[in-house]
Amino acid sequence: MFFKTLHKSTECRARAGIISTDHGEITTPMFMPVGTKATVKSLRTQDLLNIGAEVILGNTYHLHLRPGEDVIDSFGGLHNFMQWQKPILTDSGGFQVFSLGAQKETKEGGSNEKLVKIDDEGVTFRSYIDGSKRRFTPESAIQIQHKLGADIIMAFDECTPDKADEAYTKKAMDRTHKWAARCISEHKKNTTHHGYNQYLFGIIQGANHKTLRCESAKIISDMDFDGIAIGGESIGYNMEATKDILDWIAPIIPEDKPHYTMGVGFSPYDIFDVVERGVDMFDCVAPTRMARNGAFYVHPKTYTELKPKDSKDSRSCWVDITNSQFKYDQKPLDSRMPHSPIHSYSRAYLHHLFKEQEILGKVLATQHNLFFLLDLMKNIQKAITEDTFKILQEDWRK
Repeated sequence: MFFKTLHKSTECRARAGIISTDHGEITTPMFMPVGTKATVKSLRTQDLLNIGAEVILGNTYHLHLRPGEDVIDSFGGLHNFMQWQKPILTDSGGFQVFSLGAQKETKEGGSNEKLVKIDDEGVTFRSYIDGSKRRFTPESAIQIQHKLGADIIMAFDECTPDKADEAYTKKAMDRTHKWAARCISEHKKNTTHHGYNQYLFGIIQGANHKTLRCESAKIISDMDFDGIAIGGESIGYNMEATKDILDWIAPIIPEDKPHYTMGVGFSPYDIFDVVERGVDMFDCVAPTRMARNGAFYVHPKTYTELKPKDSKDSRSCWVDITNSQFKYDQKPLDSRMPHSPIHSYSRAYLHHLFKEQEILGKVLATQHNLFFLLDLMKNIQKAITEDTFKILQEDWRK
């Protein structure tokens, strides 16, 4: 059984479960560290094992451009290429194509040309590395992911902007549904490219339009996918919209498949919001990106003790270690996190590393931020099993 629910909360839609792959089990709900280019920036795979990571993400778009799926295929897939023998998920490249869509390339003579052109058959775009013209179709996106060899792969979709109007959203959604069917057809030709199972997730679109989201949820749910993802720019970026969307589609999406919100994890509070609504998997680049700029997650009670008096961000849960208040501070970063891999270092030392732009600072910050979220997931899983999820959530909100 690919996905099994072990316990459902009696307080809300939160649930604890297990996703089983040929490279190991993933306990859910689970935050998935992002390893865009076959690496979680600054960390070895052993570092990831030490902090309890069970699954990581790779990015189809970036890996296609460099080193190329054929290189990775020659190693027998990403697991061997990057020396990570636990589960891997790859996205389809749809979000990266969306991100490039608003950008334009300046041609000789001053004319501008969009970097991305979308049609019913697929997407044409230019490589940000060398400017070469590339093309993704639903079939090629699946073929690339087969070669990359991730345990969980994603259908190719058209990611819709947060504020897309209904007419554009409807057109993009219909195209996503047609592409989804083509992805399934291509995937079924070879579900074990490297000799182990690969599982395909479909992606619900519809932007912030309730009728369209519900329509998309029904169509994707009725297709032969192994899991259900909720996509679009709104997810994770606009948390109020994210919560509304999850509430709209909750009665529609199947309970016997894992639910994945793509791009959630900027704030620990966001994680509580989606887990409360029955989400099993989520990922976000923010924890590692912020780490490289000196932002360290801390327990909300520690944040209350350290935050600037004029701070008005009720969802913030990190401190900027470059602030002068830490220059002489001999305390560990967070006394409430004694098992953090950086607990033995003082705030003053961490401050010093970032002021001197030492590589070690980025390494320690990345280790800590990911450990922080993975440890939070263990606590959430335990709370769901013991029917104390709402108590844990309220404790974090104080």
